Amino acid sequence: MIESLQAKPIPKRPDRVRFDGRVLFLADDPDLIRRQLDGEDLSWPVPAPLRDNISTDEITPAYICYYYDERLGDFPYLGLQAGEEFPITRGRVKEGGFVCSVSGKRRGKGSSREQSPYAEMCAGIRLVIAENIERIYRENCQNLGILTTTDFSLIDRIRRGEEIPLETFTKGEGDITRGIIEFGGLFQYNVARLQGNVTVPPVATRPRPLTLAEKIIARHWVTDLSRDEVGVQAVAPGDEGFVRTDIRFSHEYVTPMAAIFWRDFVGAHERIADPDSVFLFRDHLTFLELAMTEERKAQGLLDVALELKAQQEEFAARQGVTLYGELPRIGPGMAVQGSEAICHSKILEQHALPGHLIIGSDSHTPHAGAIGAVAFGVGTTAIFNSWLTKDVRIMVPPSVLVRVNGRKPENVTAKDFMLQVLRHPYVRNGHAIGKIVEYAGPAVEELSIDERATMTNMAAEVGAFTGVIRPDEKAVEFLVQERGMDAAAVRRSLKGLYSDDGAEFETVIEIDAATLEPMVALPGDPGNGLFINELGDVVKIDIAYAGSCTAGKKSDMDMYARVFQEAVERGAQVHPDVKCYLQCGSQEVKRYCDERGYLELFRRVGAEFIEPSCGACINAGPGVSYDRETVTVSAINRNFPGRSGPGQLYLASPYTTAASAIAGYIRAWQPTSVGAGVGA
Repeated sequence: MIESLQAKPIPKRPDRVRFDGRVLFLADDPDLIRRQLDGEDLSWPVPAPLRDNISTDEITPAYICYYYDERLGDFPYLGLQAGEEFPITRGRVKEGGFVCSVSGKRRGKGSSREQSPYAEMCAGIRLVIAENIERIYRENCQNLGILTTTDFSLIDRIRRGEEIPLETFTKGEGDITRGIIEFGGLFQYNVARLQGNVTVPPVATRPRPLTLAEKIIARHWVTDLSRDEVGVQAVAPGDEGFVRTDIRFSHEYVTPMAAIFWRDFVGAHERIADPDSVFLFRDHLTFLELAMTEERKAQGLLDVALELKAQQEEFAARQGVTLYGELPRIGPGMAVQGSEAICHSKILEQHALPGHLIIGSDSHTPHAGAIGAVAFGVGTTAIFNSWLTKDVRIMVPPSVLVRVNGRKPENVTAKDFMLQVLRHPYVRNGHAIGKIVEYAGPAVEELSIDERATMTNMAAEVGAFTGVIRPDEKAVEFLVQERGMDAAAVRRSLKGLYSDDGAEFETVIEIDAATLEPMVALPGDPGNGLFINELGDVVKIDIAYAGSCTAGKKSDMDMYARVFQEAVERGAQVHPDVKCYLQCGSQEVKRYCDERGYLELFRRVGAEFIEPSCGACINAGPGVSYDRETVTVSAINRNFPGRSGPGQLYLASPYTTAASAIAGYIRAWQPTSVGAGVGA
């Protein structure tokens, strides 16, 4: 243990708390929001619906996350859309003296960015009230010390200036979450834990049939931190504790803030625990200078964003951890060459193993669930604390089984499976929030590991804790082919990695793949799925973006290439009114494309290839829209307002994205020949 943390005991919060300040209602009416910002206190209930589905993209749009310190307090809710407007501007929330923020269903959905609650906290928000709250956002609030509740009756009590018992916010929570709330944050709780002033209750669950995820969690359960003891026989939903991580990773949006926490609370020169299992990535903002408007550059935002790169590089060098960075420019003034890989793409390609437990600073960390790992996104504070203890807190979630039966049509993909899952009422109404989703069934078993990764990756859009698929012979083949591992050794590692007969699933969602058709999600939310033939009017497009972690894998490139090869053979190209961009998830995928002749094919068909990195998906690279009239079809994972620029963004599969680029309007690809790709 780091000696400096032994100095003095950590105090708890008072038993009663008072909120001295105003209540901000995030209503679906821009005028009501402006009236509050101008000083009016609305009566409760407010005369308009509260905003549902407020994503972290709206709380802190991507460009706001270039800030990583207390400056964030000027920016909460700058991306919040009310009606057709964006009524909140810089500094208004902080100036308004608000201590409580109120909204409707699914507060904090989307990216795991802790900048969102940190911005709220720095603006003065101490309490978030919503009908239900997404897991990562809620944990981030708790870890930082912001209180959360679904009890709207507190609004009048806050306004009367009442002291509210702290147990109001801890009631129904497990011992650990209650302790984190009582100590005022995760770091304070963990220091008390390391000092021996907090005892984590042991798991009392007796042996029972376990799901795949529950087995992995049980194997990693920390029973004694000081003795480095790990593993229990069984866990059940509701069990709360800490689990040992095999891999911890973060990217440049998160590492600098976590490094500041480390510097301020632990000490800049103290070493993190087991640096060999920590990976850092420069992937999200590699192409920012190409996407940022001149207005934002003039505001100094590019310089602020470059601070993130420098801070992460300095921390990686000081700690001796692996940094997958930005590739060097060829010469002065030359274009950026991209990054080594998108974080979760690289973790699956090179590091994750079946049965691993992985945490990452990105909501799409479940990507690695494709080979039977339990991988989940966490916030900055959890990453920072894991550098200290190598573990992360968890309350075992209930599990949901999504079984995809039948045989899919040739032009239906894993992306179409997910758009169908996302419009299912159970998911659409938020019932899957925070739960483990296991994908199974004959149609899933037929998918490649890359295609399975599309499904586990998009557990983030489901709002799930994670997504996982039983590792099988395809996982063995993947690890042998991609990493040169010994097949017999991999097969031995799969022992027990399946859900037991009788394992408990809260619900089972059944999908018949044979009845599916290519789908799109209408702008605004990934749950707005329709079969393309249900669109009605022709939707002309301006941009087709083919890439991202979700759709920049080898199998995705095979799909784009198949459609484009057929187009070239009939003398067609990308429609003259469309800009088409392709972007791989890693240099490994780019090499694959080069070997198979895809890069030349993409050039011939009129598509622009972009070096591997994140980009348009987070409004930070070629392919973003610049006005509200621009229509984009994209193979990325989410289309929340402002996610990839101000335009109208339709989500679709790789096949549909490529076919639409050729046609000039959204259309499904219809196969005309057997096979995939063009070969080397």
